[in-house]
Amino acid sequence: MRELRGLYIIWYRDLLRFWRNTGRLLSSFIMPLLFLVIFGSGIASSMTGLMGGGGNFNYIEFMFPGIIGMVVLMAAIMSGVSIVWDREFGFLKEVMVAPMSRTTVAIGRTLGGATIATIQGVLMLVFIPFVHISVSIGQVLLILPLMFIMAFALTAMGILIASRIKSMETFQVIMQLLLFPMIFISPAMFPTEFLPSWLNGAVKINPVSYAIDSLRQALTTPPPGMPGFGMSLFGHPMSIAEDIAIVALFALIMVSLAVWSFGRQE
Repeated sequence: MRELRGLYIIWYRDLLRFWRNTGRLLSSFIMPLLFLVIFGSGIASSMTGLMGGGGNFNYIEFMFPGIIGMVVLMAAIMSGVSIVWDREFGFLKEVMVAPMSRTTVAIGRTLGGATIATIQGVLMLVFIPFVHISVSIGQVLLILPLMFIMAFALTAMGILIASRIKSMETFQVIMQLLLFPMIFISPAMFPTEFLPSWLNGAVKINPVSYAIDSLRQALTTPPPGMPGFGMSLFGHPMSIAEDIAIVALFALIMVSLAVWSFGRQE
């Protein structure tokens, strides 16, 4: 019971800090919206012409699940900032000596960051009418757990990294070095079939690729007569369940490493 209460308190504290920081919420939408506007209006016609198909290919519709994935990715990984911040101000040391296990601390922080990232991903759904995607209640209910699993995996990775870093400046530099490759070496913005073979291999070892592919399959349907834009592994087209199985395995590895890292904190 004490461990569950500690887990809840850590989770609730992260949500409370997020709720009180409206600037963090608003700033998290700036870059995705810029991508949506710039890419959507700037190269949509070029991509449509490149794909052919008599105008059946809607690039903005293709890109929108990638934008949602970008929001979840950025919010999840950057949740590690709070750990570096707490370390600098001494709060993390107080948490470490509290009467609860460090496993509870790591999982509570991961759940808190994953919940916040999922909320931010859900808020992006308000832009669906502007990208002309028809979404049913069933699809919305499907993408909620997909976003949460993605957020949980990436939050655990961010917390793992933050647990080994002592300064805010170092964390921000490392996060920037991770964020952009994970976004652009994925099918978030472009179909993977247009990538060179060496880069296509990098896409397949990127866990974000499978998370975004599951969101795209849940939200959109490839137009008839067009090549598929889904992920494939060893020539096998990935289903939503297979995509999520890979993301869940990555989440299990990351949270296990985060728990181990917290256990070694002094």
